[in-house]
Amino acid sequence: MSVVSQVILQADDELRYPTSGELSGIKDFFTTGAQRTRIAAVLSENEKKIVEEASRKLWKKRPDFISPGGNAYGNRERALCLRDYGWYLRLVTYGVLSGTTDPIEKIGVIGAREMYNALGVPVPGMAEAIACLKEAASGLLNPSDASEAAPYFDFIIQAMS
Repeated sequence: MSVVSQVILQADDELRYPTSGELSGIKDFFTTGAQRTRIAAVLSENEKKIVEEASRKLWKKRPDFISPGGNAYGNRERALCLRDYGWYLRLVTYGVLSGTTDPIEKIGVIGAREMYNALGVPVPGMAEAIACLKEAASGLLNPSDASEAAPYFDFIIQAMS
């Protein structure tokens, strides 16, 4: 849900007009629209590159993940990890576009954490993977865009920690 939708729904629930502060937030949301769209485009157009770089960094830091007995050992397991990394990158783009972490939370962070725990996947390892995604993505963004995207990665990292 976007900032605009949130303001409208909250005001309607309270049977009131949006406040001047809420309207200012909407104005800021529109002002940063081009930047948010640009960030989402860079992330989506470079998904494969970002995921590959992030996985190389992660597996260099944590070779135990791809060693026998590791959760990413074997072609099938490794492919599933890469699929998940792409999914998290897509969640970040949803957050960036909407200007809120709500879609990230609602679409899957909580459920994913529970699923990983049930499957025996080390959740802290997923937090490390997201940090590597953030680093790889930031390298493709200008400093201002990287700063704008960072909180969405950080939200996932925090949820996985």
